[in-house]
Amino acid sequence: MPNETIVIIGAGIIGLSTAHHIQQHLAPTQSLLVVARDFPSSTSIDYTSPWAGAHYRPIPGTSAQARKEANQARRTYEHFKGLSASEPDAGIRFIEGIEHLEAPPAEYVDGNGVDAAYGHLDSFRHLGGGDDDDGSELPAGVRWGVRYKTYVVNSPLYCAFLLRRIVSNGGRTRACTLSNAEEAFRLDRNVRAVINCSGLGFGDDKSFIIRGQTCLVDNPCSITLTRQIADGEWSFCVPRPLGGGTIIGGTKQLHDWDPNPSLETRSKILENAAKWFPFPAGSEREFNVIRDIVGRRPAREGG
Repeated sequence: MPNETIVIIGAGIIGLSTAHHIQQHLAPTQSLLVVARDFPSSTSIDYTSPWAGAHYRPIPGTSAQARKEANQARRTYEHFKGLSASEPDAGIRFIEGIEHLEAPPAEYVDGNGVDAAYGHLDSFRHLGGGDDDDGSELPAGVRWGVRYKTYVVNSPLYCAFLLRRIVSNGGRTRACTLSNAEEAFRLDRNVRAVINCSGLGFGDDKSFIIRGQTCLVDNPCSITLTRQIADGEWSFCVPRPLGGGTIIGGTKQLHDWDPNPSLETRSKILENAAKWFPFPAGSEREFNVIRDIVGRRPAREGG
């Protein structure tokens, strides 16, 4: 009979992943409790995970934080390779990923930094050529490009998959809004440890939200492609496995609390998608929009 409880605060992708991993290493005397304001059935704008695309693309950098995150990303990449093969209902699929940058930041032209960030990816290679090269692999206006194998995730399905696994293995859940992480130590008998995966946290002055707007369309796409525009903005298409449509994005607006989708932003997103992304012939400018999505992604200064 378990007599110690491990509490996980938060049921987003980080909270559920943490809970699932810890559950596999519990002692017979320990049990798991996931406490959260929102669970995978929620449609709250502040519950970000189900609104994500999602795909994996490395972010090169040379800082200690960047190296730490790159190491975590490599481990996650290998984990998802195994999971996509063994759990087809998890909503994960490996496909080709492509990046096209019109004005690559300095970290993208640092060969050592790029190789350190991208080198673990299967089939990784640089795309050759440029605007003046008739045999270029790069579209007009693009100065830097790569391609590789990466994973895409149907986020709502994956979050629900993790929660099912946790509960079926004996984990418990409790819907609860906490004011302070210390409350979690009073939620169950003999709470041994509390792990805070709550996104914005509790009174953390360095935490903030990033507003993102995307479009979920019914149009299929066989790859995930990221395009950086010369003015510094980014656009992407991410197919969701198992019939989840395609996410087209997007925006990245720091400290913007507006919950309403912008029709102007939608028009710009779809206009860019029609120019850059490889949707099937005949559908490029005829998008079947399922919904406009606005989500608030938690972020923190310094990671």
